Order: sequence, then C-alpha cells, then structure tokens
Amino acid sequence: MRNISDIIEGYLKAIIEEGQCGTIEIKRNEVAEKFQCVPSQINYVIKTRFTAERGYAVESKRGGGGYIRIFRVQANSRKELIEHILGGIQSGASYTMALDVVYRLIEEEVITERESKLILAAVDRRTIHQPLPDRDIMRARILQAMLLTLIYEQRN
Repeated sequence: MRNISDIIEGYLKAIIEEGQCGTIEIKRNEVAEKFQCVPSQINYVIKTRFTAERGYAVESKRGGGGYIRIFRVQANSRKELIEHILGGIQSGASYTMALDVVYRLIEEEVITERESKLILAAVDRRTIHQPLPDRDIMRARILQAMLLTLIYEQRN
C-alpha cells in the first residue's frame, strides 16, 4: 500500500508531465489541504523526492504570495546526463544519493532494473564496510567507474 508521500509525489509528477515545459508552481498550503496533511509533509516530499540526483530543481518564494516551483531538468543526451551526475558525486555519495542516481538512470532508460540492482548491491553499506566519510568516498568512486563505463559503452 502506498503512503501519503508516494501519493503526493505521484500527483506532483503527473502535473509536471501534463505541462508542456516540465515545470509546476504550487502553493504548499493548497497541496497540503488537498491531501489533508500538514504543510511540512509537502516540504518533506519535495526535499526527498525532487532532488538534483533525480533530475529536478526546486526554487521557492516565501510570504503571502509565495510558491514552490519544481523544474524537470532534461539532459540533451545520455552522455550529458551521465556527465551531469558525475559532477554531482565528485566529493562523495551517500546511499540516498546513489538510490536517487539509480532511480533517475532507470527513469531515463539508461539502465535496466537488473543493472540497477547490481549497482545498488555494489554501493550498499554492507558491501563497502568502511566508516564515514570513507564509505561515501568509496561509493562515489564505484558509481563514477560504473557511469564512465556506461558512457564508453554508448560510444561503441
């Protein structure tokens, strides 16, 4: 059974997909009222489900006429997408970041479900049995090697 965060995420993504420009502008209180939840639940969904690693940018304006604008960031090619992701994990990658990256690669049809499971197994905390921050640095290196391989494979 889906939880409220999944439902709100699905609703916001559906609105983004319906629009021509891949952007939505919402009022947090209005969305919270629609789903009969507290406004902080909307903040949580946006912060955790609409990240740069998942291919989104978010901006907000506070105050009476405030809004939250969510943009879907589209890469021109798979190579550009992978290079963008590589830039975001230069200094390390938490497991949550890795999940978001893999989620985006599946969504953009760069990798298969099977490949995603292999990547996530390789970067899991039980596999990289190191203390932080060494674990996040090692995880980023593994992801970088896999992503660079994907770029190389696309050229052939």
